[in-house]
Amino acid sequence: MSVSSQPGAEPDRGEPHDPVERIEGRIDAGLLLLCDHAANTLPQSYGALGLPPSELDRHIACDIGAAWITRRLAEIFDAPAILSRFSRLLIDPNRGADDPTLVMRISDGRIIPGNAQIDAGEIERRRKRYWQPYRSAIASKIEAMLALGPIPAVISVHTFTPFWREKARPWEIGVLWDSDERFARPLIAALAEDGLIVGDNEPYDGALVGDTLDSEVTRRGLAGLLVEVRQDLVNEKEKAVALADRFAGALGPVLQRPELHRIEFFPSRTGRHV
Repeated sequence: MSVSSQPGAEPDRGEPHDPVERIEGRIDAGLLLLCDHAANTLPQSYGALGLPPSELDRHIACDIGAAWITRRLAEIFDAPAILSRFSRLLIDPNRGADDPTLVMRISDGRIIPGNAQIDAGEIERRRKRYWQPYRSAIASKIEAMLALGPIPAVISVHTFTPFWREKARPWEIGVLWDSDERFARPLIAALAEDGLIVGDNEPYDGALVGDTLDSEVTRRGLAGLLVEVRQDLVNEKEKAVALADRFAGALGPVLQRPELHRIEFFPSRTGRHV
């Protein structure tokens, strides 16, 4: 694999390459952490997908700081975590297998030369080699945690850019969720009480068919949500760790709520029914 100096990215460990980073934690922790866009690594055979290497330092390649946050939360709660070890430019593990944005041909206005003319066969090869092992690792860990108990709550950690189309984004943390409010409502309240500027389904909507939470968490009836942190708050390791510590202070009491550790099903706002 090749890799740039992207903050929080998984370091190059050469090929053959395991597409999944696993933090074992306690199987009975009652919490599973995910990081879909943890790394900006690309297989050596793909080079930089025709991009200048500096482009791999941008958010189009991975979620800046998300891996640091995830690893710190896993440490604090002694919880299992599953992180990707390949760039979202190769294939996006947070998209459904048939999503047209599974492999991005254009990202944030930048044409990705190595993806521009990609055919169905190459998409399927990447899906089997990278996307599927990541999803399978999540499913296996959830099954192991369910077998032992307690039923885990799940958090997927992402980050977002401070500006979009030259407009500032005011939120410091966004909590994204679909229709199951068991986890989202109390966490939003706890984070706001701590003085953070919290977006409720901002800057994105949490109802996305086929994304990691929808496929691996919501469809199992587990309490889960996606957390988005503004990248300028976590673009250095020390800042990311400090933010994770603050987040953990709000999260800890919320995880004690018994409804987070029950299986319940809710119709999706997308119209998909479990």
